[in-house]
Amino acid sequence: MMNYTIKDLRQKLDQKHLTVKEVLDEYFKTIKEKNKELNALITVTEKEAYEQAVQAQKMIDEGKAGALTGIPLAIKDNISTKGILTSCASKMLYNYYPEFEATVIQKLKAAGAIIIGKANMDEFAMGNTNETSYYGAVKNPLNTNYVSGGSSGGSAACVAAHMACAALGTDTGGSIRQPAAFCGVTGLKPTYGRVSRYGVVAFASSLDQVGPIAKTAEDCALILNTIAGRDNNDMTSSEKPVVDFTADIGKSLEGKVIGVPMEFFEMGISPKVKEAVLNAIEEYKKMGCVIKEVSFKSLKYAVSAYYLISSAEASSNLAKFDGIQYGYRSEKGDTYHDNVKHTRAEGFGTEVKRRILFGIYGLTSGNYDAYYKKAILVRAMIKNEYNAIFKECDFIISPTTLTGAFRLGDNINDPVRLYMSDICTVTANIAGLPAITTPCGKNENGMPVAFQITANEFEERQLVAACAAFEKIYRSIRQ
Repeated sequence: MMNYTIKDLRQKLDQKHLTVKEVLDEYFKTIKEKNKELNALITVTEKEAYEQAVQAQKMIDEGKAGALTGIPLAIKDNISTKGILTSCASKMLYNYYPEFEATVIQKLKAAGAIIIGKANMDEFAMGNTNETSYYGAVKNPLNTNYVSGGSSGGSAACVAAHMACAALGTDTGGSIRQPAAFCGVTGLKPTYGRVSRYGVVAFASSLDQVGPIAKTAEDCALILNTIAGRDNNDMTSSEKPVVDFTADIGKSLEGKVIGVPMEFFEMGISPKVKEAVLNAIEEYKKMGCVIKEVSFKSLKYAVSAYYLISSAEASSNLAKFDGIQYGYRSEKGDTYHDNVKHTRAEGFGTEVKRRILFGIYGLTSGNYDAYYKKAILVRAMIKNEYNAIFKECDFIISPTTLTGAFRLGDNINDPVRLYMSDICTVTANIAGLPAITTPCGKNENGMPVAFQITANEFEERQLVAACAAFEKIYRSIRQ
């Protein structure tokens, strides 16, 4: 079983201790052993991977390998891959094979990275347990009675189960960080606009962002080095120069000011999670960081604002799925309108329909001022609070989730409770800020718990370095 980081595998490949084919042989062996139980991959791209391996090995042999050359990655199934099923884990797109690559896929392939499969997810990225997938729930590799988290649950499970060296996910309200936390791996949501969204099937366009899930913060940075940058196909992508996001790893954190918003520790957090996160903060204090208690008063409004904004945008983005151009089409309905009605009723799952209806309701003329407009005002409040904190602090540390992973089926029929479980992650999306999560302990059930670090926009380099500093200590403690 391959349990290497990208950095480890890079060394093995470059020193000719392993060939790319041998690496793939091991990963596909693990996939065959585990995927049936975990349900982490919707599509396994074995044939395509071995074809890509020939070029990757050539790059290595010629001394032209980059950080990701020959590295097997899983890709969330809402990221377009030419000629490979991109279903968004929905019946609606059960037969959609894109005719183009997402920009992030183009960049990964140019770097010699190898795609080993398309990862399962919550349908159209709407969910946080990976139980809304048309293809069934993803199980947590650390205990298959528990959820993997969502919506990038398949991506996180692949990394945790060593079915891929790393993976790409998307994060709209915590969909990289929450499953990474539940599965005991590291996940990075970049600044909004840092990575192109071209070719990513949109959920909420002002919130969505592509990012990596890996075994370490450094691995996340290596992937970000490749996928970040301006893209003329995505007008929301930033022209901010791409730096080496690994450059500050290993530098002292002496004197860095870390803000701790206590509101995050007062919203129904479990005692074990609170204890583990506070212990992590103590480790930063030992590194010479200054810990400063800060206030985040608008946190109590964040989940409501997030679901209003994201659902409103989702209702617009998903309007194009009518069964006419591509995807699932109902056989019922004598007129165009009846056929579209049946197609959408049959093609979308319960959670997707719930959010479409919620979004439409919030945008109607009678409700726009009462709900959606207020959500936009809350968004501004949240941005202002972050701006005020970052005038005094370099980072913010908070829990990633209120609890560890819960059992499959426990909360699937309680959407309000599930929505509230996003409270620790949604504010970074609302404000467009980068945030990273990494494990810091275990709960009473032996499942991982994690904390997240949030930084000011485009400060991923410092963010990664701060996370890597803790990971180094945490690994030594566990050993």
